[in-house]
Amino acid sequence: MREAVEKEEARPGLWRSVLTAAAGNVLEWYDFTVYAYMAPHIAEKFFPEDDPLTGLLAVFATFGLGFVVRPLGGILIGRLGDRKGRKVALLLTILLMAVGTAGIGLVPGREVAGAAAPWLLVFCRLLQGFSAGGEWGSSTAFIYEWAPRHRRGFFSSLQQSSVAAGMLLGSAIAALFATLLSKEQMGDFGWRLPFLLGALIIPVGFYMWRHVEETPVFIAQESRPVSHRAGLALAVRAGGVIVIWTVAYYAILTYMPVFTARYSHLGASAALWSNALSLFILAVTIPIFGVLADRIGRKPLLLVGAGGFLLLSYPLFLLIVESESAPLAILAQIVFALMTAIYSGGAPAAVTEIFPAASRLLWMSTGYSLTVALFGGFGPFIATWLVKATGSPLSPVLYIGGCALLSLAVIVPLKETRDDG
Repeated sequence: MREAVEKEEARPGLWRSVLTAAAGNVLEWYDFTVYAYMAPHIAEKFFPEDDPLTGLLAVFATFGLGFVVRPLGGILIGRLGDRKGRKVALLLTILLMAVGTAGIGLVPGREVAGAAAPWLLVFCRLLQGFSAGGEWGSSTAFIYEWAPRHRRGFFSSLQQSSVAAGMLLGSAIAALFATLLSKEQMGDFGWRLPFLLGALIIPVGFYMWRHVEETPVFIAQESRPVSHRAGLALAVRAGGVIVIWTVAYYAILTYMPVFTARYSHLGASAALWSNALSLFILAVTIPIFGVLADRIGRKPLLLVGAGGFLLLSYPLFLLIVESESAPLAILAQIVFALMTAIYSGGAPAAVTEIFPAASRLLWMSTGYSLTVALFGGFGPFIATWLVKATGSPLSPVLYIGGCALLSLAVIVPLKETRDDG
């Protein structure tokens, strides 16, 4: 047994393939999420309103539109990945994301392009969304299928750690420009710079094309495709696991800089830096819980993470809003990050192991992208709408708690898959 594990871990190209995919993932998720961090400036340029909250709602609605086309990207890119390979699918998502992100940085504002400006912005956002629809499934399957059999929890968690690192990079770059540039400079041109930097993902794609091989599992093709009916049932099951996961990333972590800047005692720059700190902790701790997923199983981590969101979201939001101490508000964000890390340690492998390899990319991407479109993409919009509708900044907890309950209902009867591979 030990000799077999050592042989797998000595597989030629293992770390090069995993680290290249993770690096691409970092930049893809930087590209996709930096939009949320630049939301107030985008609102001023493309959706000028007398009421800043209304303009912000328009920006987050556009943010959500990037998720509407995710299922289409998941289906088409997923099908391509099952037929032509995970590497081909990943390269396509990298190219599309680079074009969409750089496009947002180049689109003229409403004062130049008039009524066409918001539509150009939406087109670029839809291009990003189509790419992201196939990216998560492609990168997760790619890393999982390169991983040694008994370390798939750890290696799969690196994929999710790279997602957090991409969000961290977006938050840190946004905070850096907000610190170095004046408010007027940020509104004039500074908000565009993070999007233009997103084109740096192209060299990663070129390196992958030249130096990274297809996954051993795809080459072996040991399983047969499932029927559409069976695949859809598996996608729904995976979607149940993903619900609170995507809400954690989009309704909490992505929305948090805007929320804390508006409703806590932190200023805009401090809110971005505190969010960057929590994302750093998230990125660093996910692999630790990935190791734990290989030792105790995926399911215990899912139960603890979802249960934490159900029980702790209200007191943490209350701490952020009512505490006059900046360290306490930052501590609340760190706790949110740790709960997300616990869940993210087990979820990538747990979701991947629901699907047979021959149909993995199509149905995993479909289940993931549909769930993210329904529950995650409009998370910041729903949170903002709840605050406006109720007048209470604590109201997003209703959405988070409901989604945690939904995921728990799927996780409790879920079969442990740690020893199935």
